[in-house]
Amino acid sequence: MCTIPAFDDDRSLATERYSGTPLGLSTVLPAITRLHRLYQGMALQIVFETHSTTEDNEAGIATGWLPGRLSETGIQNALGLGRRRRNDRLAAVFVSDLARAVETVEVAFSGTDIPVLKDWRLRECDYGSMNGSPAREVHGRRQQFLDESYPGGESWRQATDRVGRFLQDLPLRWNDLRILVVGHVATQWGLERFTRGSTLEELVVAEFDWQEGWDYRLD
Repeated sequence: MCTIPAFDDDRSLATERYSGTPLGLSTVLPAITRLHRLYQGMALQIVFETHSTTEDNEAGIATGWLPGRLSETGIQNALGLGRRRRNDRLAAVFVSDLARAVETVEVAFSGTDIPVLKDWRLRECDYGSMNGSPAREVHGRRQQFLDESYPGGESWRQATDRVGRFLQDLPLRWNDLRILVVGHVATQWGLERFTRGSTLEELVVAEFDWQEGWDYRLD
């Protein structure tokens, strides 16, 4: 776990609008920590879950910023997510505003009173003109687009920077609580970058093994 360095400002960076300029650990980690110092001694617990299986997943399509739709298997996955997390002491669920992620949460938490908050910053990387292309073609070239934007889209660094800005805002309202984040590869890579100090160069070559949630902390 990465220890976030302290800062001495207030909420200014937390409310800064995303400009599209790539951020580094030296920018985002101090910004997160400025808020953390305001609430020092309290830890924010984050559980991350991927959206459930989609029709595009099964067809080998990289959906990117397209909506996507859960498959029958995905609906069963989402019901399983609900069984795991409905009684997991969650203060709130934060979800990417892309349809496949929203559908996952709607199925999982239907009938509960847990607040569900959609946030565009949790979206998958925007592959631009490659949204909806074969996954083998898109994912096989990830290393090329760590800092270079996909044609008409964004880079992985820009995509994960969005997640860093989301993390900046969390301590303002949710510190010392447990929340669930439901998203995509870019969402998890952002969590890894800004809570554990992982680099994109490490993440892009790491083997992905799906599991029933990942735990992160801001403390």
